[in-house]
Amino acid sequence: MIIFGFSVFYIFGLIGSGQFACPNCGGDREYQHRTARRFFTLFFLPVIPLDKVGEVVQCQTCKVRFDPAVLQRPTSAHLARALPAGMRAAVAAMVRAGGSSEPSISAAVEAVRASGAPDYDVTQLQTDLNLPAPAAADLMRTLAHNLTLDACERYLAEAVRVGLADGPLSPDELECLSWIASNLGLTPAHAHGVISTVEQSTRR
Repeated sequence: MIIFGFSVFYIFGLIGSGQFACPNCGGDREYQHRTARRFFTLFFLPVIPLDKVGEVVQCQTCKVRFDPAVLQRPTSAHLARALPAGMRAAVAAMVRAGGSSEPSISAAVEAVRASGAPDYDVTQLQTDLNLPAPAAADLMRTLAHNLTLDACERYLAEAVRVGLADGPLSPDELECLSWIASNLGLTPAHAHGVISTVEQSTRR
């Protein structure tokens, strides 16, 4: 008796591999990105490849398969880089808008160190002051994509503290804060609330 049929296999057509944030494992894991293809089978074995039916990403630890969109999730390593990078972009913009005073420079360095870059210093800040606005905006948007709304508020609040380090916020600093808030995905009303809250806390 000859047994034949059609089945979908994922063991062929390797597209790529690497590390991803596995939703099932809850951590960074190795993955394989493969093409899912229908085969004509003979005695349950794939014999003739037929049409492509999609792509899958399979975790090499738990073996669960996911849609390739899962690769857009940030890994722990990616997030660890994005947190200080976004803060560097935000505080450098504020220091530049405020005229690069000594108190604001000190506040900026401390904010970046607290965000996950303990070795950050004034020399690195001076380099960040030359970062083009589009590049800084991209860093903050990447950060916002990986953070909750509350976390984005905290990043804006740190930028406000940098501006307040040498006195009340100037019109240029307020304009810069609006720009930072926009790149963090915060509405003008939301940003105004964060700025007002930080200003009030510094007067106490």
